[in-house]
Amino acid sequence: MGKFDFGWVLLFLVILVYRVNVVSEGVIKVNSKFAGLETNLRALKAHDEMRHLHILAGIDLPIGGTGRPDSVGLYYTKIGIGTPPNNYFVQVDTGSDIMWVNCIACQRCPKRGYHDMELTLYNPRDSLTGKLVVCGQSFCKDFYRGPVLGCSGNSSCHYKQNYGDGSSSNGFFVEDVVHYDKVSGDLQTKSGNGSVIFGCGASQSADLISSDEAFDGILGFGKSNSSILSQLASSGKVKNMFAHCLDGVNGGGIFAIGNVVQPKVNMTSLVPNQHYSVNMMAVEVGYQFLNLSVDVFMNGVIIDSGTTLAYLPEVIYSPLVKKIFSWQPDLKLRYDEYTCFEYSGSVDDGFPQVTFHFENSLSLRVRPHEYLFPYEDLFCIGWQNSGNLSTDKWNLTLFGDLLLSNNLILYDLENQAIGWTEYNCSSNISLKDEITGLVHIVGAHTLSSCSRLTAEITLTFLLLVALLHNYLFNW
Repeated sequence: MGKFDFGWVLLFLVILVYRVNVVSEGVIKVNSKFAGLETNLRALKAHDEMRHLHILAGIDLPIGGTGRPDSVGLYYTKIGIGTPPNNYFVQVDTGSDIMWVNCIACQRCPKRGYHDMELTLYNPRDSLTGKLVVCGQSFCKDFYRGPVLGCSGNSSCHYKQNYGDGSSSNGFFVEDVVHYDKVSGDLQTKSGNGSVIFGCGASQSADLISSDEAFDGILGFGKSNSSILSQLASSGKVKNMFAHCLDGVNGGGIFAIGNVVQPKVNMTSLVPNQHYSVNMMAVEVGYQFLNLSVDVFMNGVIIDSGTTLAYLPEVIYSPLVKKIFSWQPDLKLRYDEYTCFEYSGSVDDGFPQVTFHFENSLSLRVRPHEYLFPYEDLFCIGWQNSGNLSTDKWNLTLFGDLLLSNNLILYDLENQAIGWTEYNCSSNISLKDEITGLVHIVGAHTLSSCSRLTAEITLTFLLLVALLHNYLFNW
């Protein structure tokens, strides 16, 4: 290739890079696929039917992070928000009823967060589709279950979200387009989007501003109508069903919205008017059932992917831990943030597995290496006594990622049921398209937070490097 020819190619690629970076600021020309053709109702109907064939196949959310307490213990995903879209890393939380991201108005929000990821502040004014949610809108009234004192008309609808670890998020609601990966075939996705209402966080507290645990926000997958799942389902975008398989070995895993048909999962009913809660019947330690009264199970068990550890009330915690350590009576326990001890052998050989039994013959088996985790030169137990925590409401039973990892968890809100099965979260699951009847494979992800470069820019850069190499060595 001559110098003149290479110059034109290089100029073309530079223009391409420039267009990739500025296209979001320009005007996009849109042409109808029916322009210049005789439009008829049959053609329009066929077009709409083909378009709708892909709506309910499902959504594939890439997952990163890990559920191990010794490495923070958080799972997160990446979504696009706005027009043009920006990417945001948000923690996946089935125990939260709203989605929120740090807003441009946030004064104390960190610039960098989990694993030194670069954080981005959302500005509704930078989005062509962003708009404020006001007190007069039905969403605001429904969220507060009626009128709120001092909130009326066109004033901003504010929110405050409190979390069990003492952290909180405050801000106001906005509406904008959220972009996601829509399942289109086996291990294939296409871009999709939907308009949703979420929180624009103006101030955060506690761990939400910690540089070790901070994200751009939280993606709430709770049961209420304000969650992103409920909003997308009510607009006909997806089925009101989702599943996650959190990989406790390699990190990442699977998170998909839609009807999972493979693997098959035994389901049990959700407790009405609560979070994702199920009725527990018994606790088994090393093939021996704990002698517990029926009363201790009355409040149910909350399934919460936004929590790392497992919390048990005193009446369950004490006999469970006592039974576990009876297998190693000579251990010298150390009590600090966790209950820890020195141990040089295999924990799976030296400690019992724990099995929780639920209604409809559903059970959750937890092996020793799943409830015991390494911490510096010690092993620590993942069970926490919720009765010893400062807030009375924490005298409950809650299972976090330490127990949920390495299980495929299915949430069926249309039938108010939940279920799980032990599963290799580095493998695949199958989703059924409710309209076409086709079944598509969805695979695992190990999302990296290291870069926000788009695929187009990266590809163009590699092409430039390749052409420059060819020019220098073949001139």
